[in-house]
Amino acid sequence: MAGSVLRYRAFVQQQTFALNKINSHAIQVSYRCMSTKKDEDSGVFGRLFGPKSNVGGENTNRWSMFVPAVLTHISLGAPYGWSAISSALSREHGLVASAATDWSMDLATYPMSVIMAAGGISAALVGKWTLKVGVRKAMLTGGILFGSGFGLAAAGVQTHNVGMLYAGALLSGLGYGCAYTPPIQALINWFPDKRGLASGLVIGGFGSGALFFTPTINYLCESFYKAPKYLGQSIDIVVEGGRQFANLGGQLQEVVYATTADLAKLPYQGLEEGFYLVGSGNTGVAAGLATIGTLYCGAIVASSLMIKKPADGYIPKGYIPPTSEGSGMNVPVDNLLKTPQFWLLFTTSTLLATGGMGLMSVAKPMIQNVFTGAMPDLVTPGFASAYLMGLAAGNLGGRIGWATVSDRIGRWNTFQGFTLIAAPIFALSPYLINNCVLDPSGPYAAYYLGAFCASTVIALSVMGGVFAVLPAYEADLYGSKYIGAIHGRFLTFAAAATIAGPTLLLNLRKMAESQAIQELLSKVDPASFTEKFGADISEAQSLVEAKTLTLSKLMSIMPPGTVDPSPFLYNNTMYTMAGLVSVASVLHFMVKPVDKKYFEKSQ
Repeated sequence: MAGSVLRYRAFVQQQTFALNKINSHAIQVSYRCMSTKKDEDSGVFGRLFGPKSNVGGENTNRWSMFVPAVLTHISLGAPYGWSAISSALSREHGLVASAATDWSMDLATYPMSVIMAAGGISAALVGKWTLKVGVRKAMLTGGILFGSGFGLAAAGVQTHNVGMLYAGALLSGLGYGCAYTPPIQALINWFPDKRGLASGLVIGGFGSGALFFTPTINYLCESFYKAPKYLGQSIDIVVEGGRQFANLGGQLQEVVYATTADLAKLPYQGLEEGFYLVGSGNTGVAAGLATIGTLYCGAIVASSLMIKKPADGYIPKGYIPPTSEGSGMNVPVDNLLKTPQFWLLFTTSTLLATGGMGLMSVAKPMIQNVFTGAMPDLVTPGFASAYLMGLAAGNLGGRIGWATVSDRIGRWNTFQGFTLIAAPIFALSPYLINNCVLDPSGPYAAYYLGAFCASTVIALSVMGGVFAVLPAYEADLYGSKYIGAIHGRFLTFAAAATIAGPTLLLNLRKMAESQAIQELLSKVDPASFTEKFGADISEAQSLVEAKTLTLSKLMSIMPPGTVDPSPFLYNNTMYTMAGLVSVASVLHFMVKPVDKKYFEKSQ
């Protein structure tokens, strides 16, 4: 009996010791976790970017949060102004005209698509991460990546390395994805009573990115510009592989010929029609990109130090949340893709934005290609830059204006209105172009030009409205609790649109241009062709591939009365865009409230 008691006491002591050891370990683990969490807020970095730094207090002015949020989005919106330099990128070696070694307009345009697409996709991938690390760290990371991407792209331009250019665009896109949604999430949480206005103003900054980028990059490029060496209007040339060469100092060096029509599209002064030495000038784009990338990095990092989010459960004074915003009325991110509303609204947004993205990607060269030949005194390089900024203003105005309208008439009505406005705008654009360029000296030519510009600005306002209204629309459908991560998923529509828009436009234009050149070649005098290009007309294709033969150069030797096909190269694109928007109208009509089975269950 005594032995049993002793064995029992020994067993109890062993269990007590083991339990005390477990408790001691648990306390140590708990202490370590508390220490780790505390360490996140300690030190200079912790005080600036730790968890506590992200949360505003009772004295935080919610309206002041618009400053860092809008400044960040203005910086991230730079790709909208990319067409300000796309033409220069396609002339980096030839400068006054594209040389054989220069990038095509496609390659010079798509970095915008890469930035926007990478931004949309990465925003979806890092949505949960941004919620975990907080708004400040996410914006800090995004700012560094975004600015560094511009620097890498600048190095690619300087070394004429297209891989490096696109790698820089990709890096900027990753930065855009990290920094895009956190300020939107913060502002929607600060303004549950004005979601449309909050998202509209913030995303309006994104849409206005070209308003800052365009004049700034133009100024920087002009500051770093170096004129190419002029060789005269008549020199002995040798044609090899479609490329033109001149014997200079005993060596054959590549040259390009710039027509009066080519020079009319350039922002440089003091240039004459004739031959120029390839590689003897500098567009200034590389140094301009590096400089502006540094500015963007600084702006976003500074904004990350200013922004805060409200404390959980924040309700503005005087605001009474509607009953539908209870804890059980939020759709978890994992259920998002299961809802038909996501796919319908995603596709509608993509189709609506495709046309606007296409216009923005080629705005400056497009307006010059279409109207400069017919109205050279009016449609100057300055006019083209102003047009690009006008589109940016329409993008901005649409983001602010349509967001406010949506608060009054509802998000569904606003989106349906977008489709009814955009379709006829694209369908009527070729009519306005034709009536302007076929009679440029007529009394109504300027009015047709003005109507084209105004209608495309309205089309851009629709695209801007899609971006601005969508976050509030998502909050209406899915609740606001997970809106940051949900909007990250939806933002991939921008990636689809920014690829589809420029791709459709550039490829349809290329097809129309190829057909136009073939038609002109069938009418040109072979002797005039040989005299102009130094090669037989049978070598026309190699001249086209080397960028020696272009529409503007071919038109200079065509018989009098030949209609220049350049202004009509975009007509098929406009009709295609009108068709896509019509499909969007049908799809959006099917968007209904989300089934309650997808919502988060009340605990």
